[in-house]
Amino acid sequence: MLGQINMTFSIWLLRFMALLPYGLVARFGDALGWLLYQLPSSRKRIVHINLKLCFPEWDEARRERVAGQHFRHAIRSYVERSHQWFGSAAKLDKIVIVDSEIDLEDPNLPPTILLGFHFVAIEAASISINRALKRRCGALYQPLSNKELDRVAIEARARFDCEMVSKSDSARAVIRMLRNGQPVMLGADMDYGPRNSAFVPFFGVPACTLTSTSRLSATAPAQILPFVGEVLPNYKGYRLKVFAPWKDYPTGDDFADARRMNAFLEEQVSKLPEQYYWVHKRFKTRPPGEPGFY
Repeated sequence: MLGQINMTFSIWLLRFMALLPYGLVARFGDALGWLLYQLPSSRKRIVHINLKLCFPEWDEARRERVAGQHFRHAIRSYVERSHQWFGSAAKLDKIVIVDSEIDLEDPNLPPTILLGFHFVAIEAASISINRALKRRCGALYQPLSNKELDRVAIEARARFDCEMVSKSDSARAVIRMLRNGQPVMLGADMDYGPRNSAFVPFFGVPACTLTSTSRLSATAPAQILPFVGEVLPNYKGYRLKVFAPWKDYPTGDDFADARRMNAFLEEQVSKLPEQYYWVHKRFKTRPPGEPGFY
C-alpha cells in the first residue's frame, strides 16, 4: 500500500515538474544524481564493474570520474521523464535537435526498423524520432513491474501516434507493422537472457546479445536505421542522431550481424562513455561454466 502511494506521488511530481523550465529540472536531476552517488548502492557497484570490464586500460581515477558522471546522467534521465512524458510537443521540439542522415519525412521510406541504443537519452530520442517521422510508427517495450507506472509510461510513449507492443508479443506484431508501412523502434543492446541470443563480444567481453534484429529485418524485409540520443552540455537538451541505413545487412549469419551491431555500439559508446546505460547488468547472463560478474 505504501509503495503504491509513493508511486502515485512520484508520478504526480513528474507531472508538476513538466510545468517547470527544462533547465531547472535538469539541474535538479544532476544535483540529485551527485548526491546519490555519494552513498553506497548496488547500482553504483554495477557501474564500476561494467566500466572495469569494458575499459580495463583506464586507471582508477578515470573510471571513478566517468562513473560519477554517468550516475548523475542516469538519475537526471529519470527526473527528465517529466518533460519527456508530460511536456507539450512544443516544449519537446525546443529542447531536441534532430540530426539525420536521411529524410525522415520521405513518403517513400521503405519498411524500416529504427534501432535504438540504451544511452541515457533514449527516452527523449525515441519520442523525438516518432515526431520527426510525422507518421504512425510502432515501438517494442519491456513491461514495468509496477502496473501503474507501466500504464503511465505506455500512454506517454504512445501519445504522438506510436503503437506500443510488449516484447513478449513482438515478432508477429513487428512484421505486421512493417508490412503496413509503419517504422518500428526496438532496442537490442540489453541482456534479455539466452533465448534468441548469442554470446557476442562487447568491448571484448562475451555479452548475451539478441539476434532477432537481423531475422526480423530479413523476414519483413526491412532496412536498419540506427539512432542515438545524446544529452547536450550546459543543460541545453538533446541531440537525436539518425544514421544512414546499414548496407549489406542482414547477412544470414546471426552471429556476424550481432557482432556488427555491437561494434557499431562500441564506436558510439567510445564517444559518450558517461552516457551509456552502465547501471544495467549488461553481462548478467554468462556462457555455460563461466562465473557471474555481479
